[in-house]
Amino acid sequence: MTQEPVDDIVDATYCALCKHGYAEMTMQNIADECDKSKAALHYHFDSKQALLETFLDALLDNFEDNIADLDGDDPVERLFHLIEYVLTPPADDDGTPDAEFKTAILELKAQAPYESVYRKRLTAFDEYLCARIETLVADGIDEGLVVAERDPEDVATFIKTYLTGAQTRFVATGAPFEESHRLLVEYIRTELLVDGVNVDVSEVPA
Repeated sequence: MTQEPVDDIVDATYCALCKHGYAEMTMQNIADECDKSKAALHYHFDSKQALLETFLDALLDNFEDNIADLDGDDPVERLFHLIEYVLTPPADDDGTPDAEFKTAILELKAQAPYESVYRKRLTAFDEYLCARIETLVADGIDEGLVVAERDPEDVATFIKTYLTGAQTRFVATGAPFEESHRLLVEYIRTELLVDGVNVDVSEVPA
């Protein structure tokens, strides 16, 4: 499979999802976004489901790249930047938060109980994020920044669950990410950090 046309189709899938949502999006919608014929899409992908599998794989690769090498001088700063990244919604060309894409992803998540291929890929997102948070918390303990009694796995599970809930609230009710962001940062500062540790991350709200 030639990669360049596939990359174009994956990019077009993002645009089509934002415009039409998961349920209403068709192969023709995707074709319209990349100036290809519907037949050309079917040359590369047998079905909409197969295309979305590739799309989710591309999202996961991009997600892993973005949180593998985070800014920050220590594990806690990197944890704050990870949270900022996850709670920053995609933006339109004019900088407006792209709620439509988050809505489309939530629709995809709703299909996971019925579509094993989606569940497998969404589980990979979940597991990778949990593992990254767990590593940062464990490193923070080793460096004397995080309270030693905290269990990294439990903390990672809590933060991942919180982030998932914040994303769902944003889509379902329009609840701003800023509020969720502020509360999670406050939790980390008051419940996880060793007394006297002061992490200065300018992008993180106080």
